[in-house]
Amino acid sequence: MTKYLHTMIRVTDPEATIRFFELIGLKEVRRFDNEAGRFTLIFLAAPGQEGVAEVELTHNWDDQEYGGGRNFGHLAYRVDDIYETCQRLMDAGVTINRPPRDGHMAFVRTPDGISIELLQDGRLEPAEPWASMPNTGSW
Repeated sequence: MTKYLHTMIRVTDPEATIRFFELIGLKEVRRFDNEAGRFTLIFLAAPGQEGVAEVELTHNWDDQEYGGGRNFGHLAYRVDDIYETCQRLMDAGVTINRPPRDGHMAFVRTPDGISIELLQDGRLEPAEPWASMPNTGSW
């Protein structure tokens, strides 16, 4: 089973973006500050859609301009078996840009270059060939 989780966009002014989404009925449901990575993740959802269909706002603390569509981040899906899903994608010729070395997360791209995050429901033990597979491109 695959479950849609969220769509991520990068924002330069989180509070202005939150105010915008509040105007269309979304509310902040959780927030994570990552001091080491210098970013904040803010999740928004419509009432009753928490954990079902969310927008993830990513605010990088250091000044950045996002040209060429870089403000759009990725779609995220939870999968039952990340190793099986990635193997099925590889068998179909899809490049695994960020392999699931940790048994939890992988990134692939659509034929049009849209980044897709795959998240294991829980965490599998690291296994080969995934554990030693290098990144093959940007996520």
